[in-house]
Amino acid sequence: MPPIGDYALIGGIAAVCSYLLTFPLQRIAARMSFVAAPDDRRLHQQPIPYGGGLAMFLAFLAAMIVANHVGSLNGIFQGSSEPLGVVLGAAVILGVGLLDDAREISAPAKVAGQVLAAMCLVFLGATMFWLKIPLAGTVVLSSDLTPLITALWVIGITNAINLIDGLDGLATGIVAIASGALAVYGLRLVELGALQTTNVGPLIAIITCGVCLGFLPHNFNPAKVFMGDAGALFLGLLMAAATMEIGGRTEGVSGQTYFFYAPLFLPLFILGVPISDMAFAYIRRVAKGTGIDTPDNDHVHHRLVRLGHGPRRTVVILWTWTAALSGFVLFPLFAKASNAIIPFAAIVFGLLLFTLFRPGLRPPRRKQHKGAAPGKDATAPVEPETDNTGPTPETALN
Repeated sequence: MPPIGDYALIGGIAAVCSYLLTFPLQRIAARMSFVAAPDDRRLHQQPIPYGGGLAMFLAFLAAMIVANHVGSLNGIFQGSSEPLGVVLGAAVILGVGLLDDAREISAPAKVAGQVLAAMCLVFLGATMFWLKIPLAGTVVLSSDLTPLITALWVIGITNAINLIDGLDGLATGIVAIASGALAVYGLRLVELGALQTTNVGPLIAIITCGVCLGFLPHNFNPAKVFMGDAGALFLGLLMAAATMEIGGRTEGVSGQTYFFYAPLFLPLFILGVPISDMAFAYIRRVAKGTGIDTPDNDHVHHRLVRLGHGPRRTVVILWTWTAALSGFVLFPLFAKASNAIIPFAAIVFGLLLFTLFRPGLRPPRRKQHKGAAPGKDATAPVEPETDNTGPTPETALN
C-alpha cells in the first residue's frame, strides 16, 4: 500500500503554503505595479495584481523539500534526477510566464520557452518511456524520439491550461480537480503493482492539487489576485510531467480497465474541458484564416456566458464537467464490471460536450424596447445575466 497519509500531508502543506504566500506576493506585485490593467479585452474594472503564479511555485518548492525529508517518500528522491528535472522545468516555464505577463512576448518566444522547459524534463529523465496505443501495442520510445514527444506533450497541455484561463478561478479549479483525480489514479496503480513506488508522478499530482486549492480562495470571483500566464504555464508543466510519469511508465495489467491498457489517454479525459477547448480554438482560427495565436471570444467559457450563465455559474459548470470526466475515469478502477461501457460512454460524453458548447446553438436572449409595437423588430441584445459583483475574468479574453 502506498503511504496515503504522507501524500495527503504533502498536499496539505502545499495548500497552506500557497494560501499564505499569496498575501505578501499580492502586496509586492501591487507596489511594483505588476498588475493586469483594464482594457478593451479585459472585463475587470480595476487593476488586479499578479503574483499567484510565483506563490504557487514557491509552495511547490516547499512541499518538495518537505517530501524529501519524509521517510516513506524519500525513496522517490534517492538516486533519481527526475524530481530535479521537474523543478528546473517548472522554474524555466514560470520565468517565461512572468516575462509574458510583464511584456507580452510573442507566441514563438513562448513556445521556445515551453520547449526549453520540456528539455529540462528530458535531460533529467522526467518523461515517458513508452506509448501504449490501442490495436498497435506498446511503442518503446527511442532516445531520438523522446525529446520530440515530450516537447509536443508539454506544449499541448500548457497551452490548454493557458487558453482556458479566462474567468476567475476557472483554470485553478479545473487543474485542482484533474490533478486530484490523477493522484488517486497513480496511487491506485502503485497499490496494484502497475507503477513503481518510487515514481514521482503521484507526488507531483498531489502537490499540484494542493497549490491550486490554496490559491483558489484568492482567485475565485471576484478575484483579488491573478496567477497570469506564469501560473497557467506552471500548472500546465506540472500536469504534463505528472501524466508522462504515470501514463508513460505503467506496466501492463491484464483484465483491468481501458485506461490501464492505454494510460496516456487519461489526460484526454480528466483535462477534457481545456483540451477540447484548445482543439476547437485551433480549428476555428484556421477555418477563419487567422493566426492560431489570435485571441477571440469563442472559447467554451465565453459560449456559456453568452447562453445566459453568469461568470461564477459558468466556472462551476466547467468544474462540474471536469469532475464528471474525472469520475468517469476513476470509477472503473474500483468497479471492473463497468469496463465494457468505457468506449461507448466516451463517445456519449464527447457528443454531450459538443452539443452543449457548440456556438450558436442557442441565441442570446433579447428584450423589447419600451414603446415598441408588438411584433415589430424592436429588439436589442441583452447582456448575459451575472450573479456576481466586482471584477470577473481573470485574464485577457484569449
